Amino acid sequence: MKSHKKVDKPLGQILVERGVITNSQLQKSLETQQQEQGLIGEIIVKLGFAKEEDIAYCLSLQYGFPYLPLENYEISQEVASIVSKNICSHYCLVLIDKIGNTLTIAMANPLNDNAIEDLEDLTGCDIQIFVSTPSDIRRCIEKFYETP
Repeated sequence: MKSHKKVDKPLGQILVERGVITNSQLQKSLETQQQEQGLIGEIIVKLGFAKEEDIAYCLSLQYGFPYLPLENYEISQEVASIVSKNICSHYCLVLIDKIGNTLTIAMANPLNDNAIEDLEDLTGCDIQIFVSTPSDIRRCIEKFYETP
């Protein structure tokens, strides 16, 4: 597993610095997170303070993973069939490409080491990670794993 550079700032602070949300929106989001649990990015989106794309882009800045919008991305059925729909749905990820022994994926939470380790074990491949939005990933999963 490749190491990634991490900007030592919380996601919320990056969003405030980039003008995506205000300090008061961040405080409200953090209070909501304490009550409801969950990822701060998802809470900020749920509260309507930012779009998923803003969160994914800032996650890519924070951790050094490139952001990949999946809207117009074509994924081959051959690549999609490497792992099951259940695994993709469970970890909110989608397989993008496979070249040699490197499997490229897009995932909503690039820090989910369990997902990456499971994929490495299942496929025997090195994993290259891109960040994308949960909605984009879910749309891709539905599109490529639809039942005939």
